[in-house]
Amino acid sequence: MILKTYPITDQLISNALKLAQQLHQELSREADALKKTQQAELINNLAAHKKQLVSQLEQFNTQITQVLATENLPNNQESVREYFKRAETAGLQTAESIANWAQLMTVCAKCKSLNEQNGASIDLLSRHTKRSLDILKGKPESANTYGSDGRAQSDRQTHTLISV
Repeated sequence: MILKTYPITDQLISNALKLAQQLHQELSREADALKKTQQAELINNLAAHKKQLVSQLEQFNTQITQVLATENLPNNQESVREYFKRAETAGLQTAESIANWAQLMTVCAKCKSLNEQNGASIDLLSRHTKRSLDILKGKPESANTYGSDGRAQSDRQTHTLISV
């Protein structure tokens, strides 16, 4: 069976590597956009493109899971190594696929890290914006009263400090 699935697997890995590299580029562009002001539209466009790339990478994961299942292997890193060993035993050239797989794992790890950094930046910008709006609306910087359930209560009486 591996003789039939390996060419497909080789192509899947190659395609996934290209997708992951594109995702890394988009995440890098997003990081740059987050450092600049007035880039909301660009960030929204990048987010939409990232979503498409992630969807395609999820499809790749489903396909690799199916390939591994044909060899009665679970979907994990050790199983991929076993799959490549079986392909080598069958006389197939695996060096390029193994290198692509390793590079794919490296790029995916970089994407994860960069996505977490971008998420933290977005969270910080969101909190800053909320705090700025609260100041403009006349709300205190932080809640100073608590309800019977122990949760902070917002100031119900606000007055606008600035009117445009």
